[in-house]
Amino acid sequence: MKQKALFLDRDGVINHEKEYVYKIADFQFIDGVFDVCAQYKAAGFKIIVVTNQSGIGRGYYSEADFQKLTVWMNQQFAQNFIDIDGVYFCPHHPTDALPPYQKICQCRKPKPGMLLQAIEEHDIDPQQSIMFGDKEADIEAAIAADIGHKVLVRSGHAVSDSAVKIADKVVDSLTFINEFTHC
Repeated sequence: MKQKALFLDRDGVINHEKEYVYKIADFQFIDGVFDVCAQYKAAGFKIIVVTNQSGIGRGYYSEADFQKLTVWMNQQFAQNFIDIDGVYFCPHHPTDALPPYQKICQCRKPKPGMLLQAIEEHDIDPQQSIMFGDKEADIEAAIAADIGHKVLVRSGHAVSDSAVKIADKVVDSLTFINEFTHC
């Protein structure tokens, strides 16, 4: 039997959006993220993070810096009794990156590569799954991966009208998303 998953963008959904967060000191969890993830975990969802990290490709920080922050983030979830089942990241950018990161790839959202890889590796049923993102690219990637439910989270920055139109639901914070728990 295939699994269902809660796919989360990182910056703007798990933590407050700041330019190129890679230091623990700059990482601030969004209120409610642990409670929401605990509810989805209890309902049988895998928790998977899918995040564009072009700061690596731009040379602002290294993959090791990203991994260090990811280990710490996972530990914070574990302290709240939540296991993160996977973290997928894309370090590429099509124009503003250093070699070998400057390229058009299938993993950078809005392409669905990270989602498709997680679906394959975790035996996920995309139609029973949910994507929470704060940008149009997150929702477009979920559509391309055939994710059943696409939720746009307003995290404080401008949200495009086109993103609102393609999302299944738009919420002002994570505390308003509990209705999807039993899809």
